Amino acid sequence: MSYKQLIEGQRYQIEAYLREGFSYREIGNRLKVSHSTISREVRRNRIRGTHYLPEVAQSKTVKRRRSAAKYRVSALTIVFVEFGLTEKWSPEQIAGVGKLIGHPVSHEWIYGYVQRDKLSGGKLHTQLRHGRRKYRKGSRAKRVIIPNRVGIEHRPAIVDRKKRFGDWEADTVLGKNGTGAIVSLVERKSKFYLIRKVPAKSAAEVSRAMVGMLWRYRRHVHTITADNGTEFCAHELVAEKLKTDVYFANPYSSWERGLNENFNGLLRQFISKGTDLSTVTDEQIAQAQRALNLRPRKCLGYKQPEVVFNQLRGAA
Repeated sequence: MSYKQLIEGQRYQIEAYLREGFSYREIGNRLKVSHSTISREVRRNRIRGTHYLPEVAQSKTVKRRRSAAKYRVSALTIVFVEFGLTEKWSPEQIAGVGKLIGHPVSHEWIYGYVQRDKLSGGKLHTQLRHGRRKYRKGSRAKRVIIPNRVGIEHRPAIVDRKKRFGDWEADTVLGKNGTGAIVSLVERKSKFYLIRKVPAKSAAEVSRAMVGMLWRYRRHVHTITADNGTEFCAHELVAEKLKTDVYFANPYSSWERGLNENFNGLLRQFISKGTDLSTVTDEQIAQAQRALNLRPRKCLGYKQPEVVFNQLRGAA
């Protein structure tokens, strides 16, 4: 016999049959349910190890059903989850926003949902982030001498706290075999991210791109922190044009620009490592930038960087 849920009246019958000494199989035959259903019912609801009381069993069952209902995910919430995945949001980000908009769901449930979808032949798992960055072992390249370099140790302490609007981090993402680079900038407080493709990783191209990207926001550029690559050798030109101060992280200390490193990793969801950048259009770059700035961030209370940036810009 297949499994069937018991009703309250049958629980009183089970108690009576147990008192008369009937086996689980005999009780199941009389109630026309599987003997395993009877066994499970008694095992889950007995008290003090051996006693079965129908009123207690019914109360426990109702409580379990109410508890399960709390975690039942509605069809509309599932639509929202799938939307978030197609936008390449992480399960944690989806769960955070879902709580804010009245569609609560745990990130654990989302991972389980994606796994079940994968086992049934679905493609939702392809929207999740994969892998972690791998660092090559080996000798380090010769250190670049950047003219008039000012180290991060001289940067104002307020920048470290990420409380002031207008402090930026800068970096570049390389294309395959010298096919260009992507210049990236991120504002530390709002997490607002800017990217632009350049034909070469040269100081002239990178400095020109940085000025162009930040020109409309130049009133909100207090500092820029960059790494020690040759592409940032024209930092004095950038500082002069934008009326700002440029500082450099310590060599081999990427964590000092951790926010920019994180965003460059997220960019790989849209432009994978080893991509020939000559095949990537400006529109694709703009789409990736837009998607990342509209992605809710836990550190912002699941607000979107673009929204926070515009709010801070308006209040400044």
